Amino acid sequence: MGDVIKDEYQTDYVAGQDNINPFGLDLHAPVFPITAILVVVFVIGTLMFPEAAKELLDGAKLDIIATFDWFFLLSANIFVLVCLALIVMPVGKIRLGGMDAKPEFSTLSWFAMLFAAGMGIGLMFWAVAEPVAYYTGWFGTPFDVAANSPEARDLAMGATMYHWGLHPWAVYSIVALSLAFFSFNKGMPLTIRSAFFPLLKDKVWGWPGHIIDILAVVATIFGLATSLGFGAQQAASGLNYLFDTGSGINIQMAIIVGVTAVALMSVLRGLDGGVKILSNINMSLAGILLFFIIFAGPTMSILETLWVTASSYVTNIVSFSNPFGRDDEAWMRGWTVFYWAWWISWSPFVGMFIARVSKGRTVREFVTAVLIIPTVITSIWMSSFGGSALEQIDQGIGALAENGITEVSLATFQMFANLPFTGILSFIGIILVLVFFITSSDSGSLVIDSITAGGKTDAPTAQRVFWVVMEGAIAAALIFGGGADALGAIQATAVSAGLPFTLILLIMTWGLLKGLTHERKLLIAKGEL
Repeated sequence: MGDVIKDEYQTDYVAGQDNINPFGLDLHAPVFPITAILVVVFVIGTLMFPEAAKELLDGAKLDIIATFDWFFLLSANIFVLVCLALIVMPVGKIRLGGMDAKPEFSTLSWFAMLFAAGMGIGLMFWAVAEPVAYYTGWFGTPFDVAANSPEARDLAMGATMYHWGLHPWAVYSIVALSLAFFSFNKGMPLTIRSAFFPLLKDKVWGWPGHIIDILAVVATIFGLATSLGFGAQQAASGLNYLFDTGSGINIQMAIIVGVTAVALMSVLRGLDGGVKILSNINMSLAGILLFFIIFAGPTMSILETLWVTASSYVTNIVSFSNPFGRDDEAWMRGWTVFYWAWWISWSPFVGMFIARVSKGRTVREFVTAVLIIPTVITSIWMSSFGGSALEQIDQGIGALAENGITEVSLATFQMFANLPFTGILSFIGIILVLVFFITSSDSGSLVIDSITAGGKTDAPTAQRVFWVVMEGAIAAALIFGGGADALGAIQATAVSAGLPFTLILLIMTWGLLKGLTHERKLLIAKGEL
C-alpha cells in the first residue's frame, strides 16, 4: 500500500536558494528590496506630508469598511469553524515535525510566548476602555441597546469577549498551523508562500509567491505598528498620570525610540535569550496584576462578571457574527470590522512566530492550546479589568463614572486610581505595556526577517535590526502624521493592510485542509498513524 500513495508535496526548492548576499547579508532578491522600499517610502511620505497621509488613510479605511464589512465577518466565521473541526478530525493526531518530533520548549514557556505575541499591548489598552465604551455608548452600543442599562452592561462584556476570543485566535491558528505543517513536515521554507504549494505547486517559488510574501510583510509591519502606536499612547498617558510628564507626541516619540533601543538589545540576544525571557516576564507581571485586581478589587462583582461575560459571549456569538441586516451597523463597522482587520494584519507575524516555537506538538494539541486556552484566560482578564471598571461606574466612583471615557489610553489608569496601591499598580501597568511593546517588536522583526530572507531562520542579525528600526519608524510616523487623531491613522493602516490578506488566508485554509488530509493518508500507508 505504501507504494500506491505518492507524496504530492515534494519540492527541490531550498530555503534561501534565490537569496543575494550584499555586504554579508542574506536577502531574498525580490521580497526584501520591494518591501523595504515600500516601508521607507511610507515613512518618509507620512513625515513629509502628514495631512495628505491622514486624509488618504482615513478615506481608505472608510471605503474598505463600508464595502467589505461582510467579507471580514464571514471570513472570520469560516476560520473559527475550521479550527473547531480540526480539534475533532482524525488529522488531529498528526505531529508537527514528524511523528517522532519532540517539543523544543516547555508547555509553560510555549504558552507564554504565543500569548504574549498574540495579544500583548491590546489587553492592557482595551481591557477597561472597550467595556466602558460599550456600556456608556461612547461610540454606539451592541445591537443599539440603551446605554447604561443592565442589558448594555451584559452585552458590553459579551461583545468585548467576542472581539478577543475564538475569532482572533482562529485566525492565528490557521496561519501558524499552515506554516508549521508545510515547513516542519514537508521541508519547505518557513514563509507564507509555502502554504500555497497545494494550489500553485512549484510556481509558488516564482512571482506569485513573491507577491504573497510581500503582502504578508506589509500586513505584518502595519499590524505591528498599530499595536506599537497603541502602546506608546498608553505608556505616555500612564507616565503623565503618575509623574505629570505630559502625554503629547514628543513623549510618545521618545517612548518609541527608547523601546526600539531595548528591542534591539533583545534581538542581539536571540530567541532563547531575548523573546523567551521577555515573554516569561510578561506572563509573571500580568499574573501579578490580574490576581491583585481580583482580590483587591470588587471580588464578588468580578466573579459575577466572569459568568456574565461567558454567558453573554456564548448566547450572542451568532448574532455578533452576522454581517447582514444589523441595527447596530455603525457600531459593528467601527469596532468588529476594525478588530478583524487588525487580527488578520497581525496573523503573518503571530502565526509565523507561533509556528516557530510549536514544533513537536500534535495538530489537536496545537489548535486546542492556541484556540481554547487563550480564550479562557482572556475572559478572566477582561472580566477582572472591565468588570472592575463597570462596577466603579455603577457605584459612581472615580473619573470613569463622572466623565466617561475622555481619553482611551488613560482608561486603565483611571480604573487603577480607585484600587489600593494605585501608584504601584499603575507603574506595573506601564512596565507591562513596555515589555509587551518590546516583545512584539522583537518577535515581529524575527518573523519579517524570515520572510524577507526566503524562509531562512538563521539570517544575519543585522537584517532583524533593520526591521526593528523600521517598525518603530512606522509607529512614529503614524503618530506624527495622525496628530491629534493618531489613533484613527493607526487604525486605518490595520484595516487597509488586512483586506488583501483576508483573501490569502481563505486560500491558505483550503491548502491546509488539503495538505493535512493527504499527510494522514501517507502516514496510514506507512503504518505510522
